[in-house]
Amino acid sequence: MSTFHNPARPMPDLPELLPATPDYLESPVSDGTIEENFEAELGGALVEEDEAALHQTFTDDDDFTDIARHGIVDIVGDDTYGRKVIVVSACKLPSNKVFNHEKFLKYLMFTLDQYVEQDYSLVYFHYGLNSKNKPPVSWLWSAYKALDRKYKKNLKALYLVHPTNFIRVVYNIFKPAISAKFGKKVMYVDYLTDLQQHLQLSQLPIPPCVQQHDQQLLAKLKSVPKAPGGGAHKPLPTQQFGVSLQYIKEANRQDPIPPVLKTCITFLDHPDALETEGLFRRSGAAVVVKSVQERFNQGEEVTFDLTTDVHTAAVIIKTFLRELEEPLMTFDLYDEVIQFQGLSRSDRLTSLKQMVLEKLPEDNYLVLKFLVNFLSKVMDRSDLNKMTASNLAVVFGPNLVRPRGGQMSLNAIAPINLFVEVMLSHHHQIFVL
Repeated sequence: MSTFHNPARPMPDLPELLPATPDYLESPVSDGTIEENFEAELGGALVEEDEAALHQTFTDDDDFTDIARHGIVDIVGDDTYGRKVIVVSACKLPSNKVFNHEKFLKYLMFTLDQYVEQDYSLVYFHYGLNSKNKPPVSWLWSAYKALDRKYKKNLKALYLVHPTNFIRVVYNIFKPAISAKFGKKVMYVDYLTDLQQHLQLSQLPIPPCVQQHDQQLLAKLKSVPKAPGGGAHKPLPTQQFGVSLQYIKEANRQDPIPPVLKTCITFLDHPDALETEGLFRRSGAAVVVKSVQERFNQGEEVTFDLTTDVHTAAVIIKTFLRELEEPLMTFDLYDEVIQFQGLSRSDRLTSLKQMVLEKLPEDNYLVLKFLVNFLSKVMDRSDLNKMTASNLAVVFGPNLVRPRGGQMSLNAIAPINLFVEVMLSHHHQIFVL
């Protein structure tokens, strides 16, 4: 039985908000990190909230170094549906006595502003929230009001991992202000294994204490689910996803261009597809994307329809790049890419050429060239599809460049995106061989 739970319900009247017995599935084990006597505090939160506080204007300086150093927020590339993933870890919240929650909200909005124009998912690891670091409920309400439709419109999934009664009661309190459409995006996730079907756990910066807590929860079950990645079977001869370029090449008559990439790009290299607004920004239907992946892995011929499958094909390209055993720009070049932003403008193109032309393995270069030549056509129609070099860099950066272990810090996003943007903007000067 699935342990994902969508908390969307018909809106109750306010007196019904605090049922004696919550109508949500309880976590199998209390995490012991949050006091249970919170109903009184929550019950009066909406009444006591000053209207001005809901629309406060932040005047803090835009230097978020003091907030970012805690690592509370991370950006980790795309999920299995091609959506950017933002991770928030409650266990990294410092003590309320030393932490500026108002500035943290501004930092969170600043971070989201970079991605809200495209589809994105948000993962919240709840374990580790306690009475010492728990934000005031009035702040939670202010945050919900501040994160208006601009932020909620393209949020496609909000995963609440290891929820406790605290989350469920807070949700009940806010439910009158939560639209049914937004409520359907919220899912409770009791175990990390359940998150695996939507996200690659290896790419998530899961705090060790959260992993340990998850193991304790699993240990309480009579039957413990197999850990992600355990008992991996041998890939199919025609496998496209989750293997190396070399593996695909050997099964593809030594052609270095993977069939999945060739099929999708050939399909999208059509005016109707190239001119689609938001190309590569929108996610495809989850069931369809998974089905297409399976067909490619089975070596079946896959055909797309221009009227319905443009975004699906685009998601498949991003998914393929993200799930490569080693990223296209290789693990060895990761540090150089991260240092790219620190170079002078006059040195950037020279450094980029050296990385791509001299340090990238030949097969990687040929695949990258094939991809970039196509993306140049997307950029040529940016007046229609809105996908400039900068916008494409945001989409493709984390899929082309990632560190060993898959966990990318928020500080790495800007240099990676800049590297990809410069590469796309100067592709005629780079891919000449």
